[in-house]
Amino acid sequence: YDTRKCHDAIADRGAHAVIPPRKNAKPWKTVTAGAMARNEALRASKYLGRALWRRWSGYHRRSRVETKMHCVKLLGQRFMARDFDRQVAELQVRIAVLNGYTALGIPITKPVG
Repeated sequence: YDTRKCHDAIADRGAHAVIPPRKNAKPWKTVTAGAMARNEALRASKYLGRALWRRWSGYHRRSRVETKMHCVKLLGQRFMARDFDRQVAELQVRIAVLNGYTALGIPITKPVG
């Protein structure tokens, strides 16, 4: 996704790109809005380091959402029910199953203080 066309399309819509620069990335010389935003992300990732940049920019959150959507797709990409209300109920059951699995994997921490 770290391409000029992608960054320019995001900048044209007035959105903020959360795309990590490539590991061997160099600043772009063009002065489009997308290039300036990408160069800023490149400077920030080099200054903060890639791991800290991902947390600071919100990339880590985006990655977790993509992983969760992959899990939803693993439960099946089509609904069994034909009626809309039953489709809603079926989706709610899938979400409840995912939340149950997620709760099993979350460690319990004690509050500080």
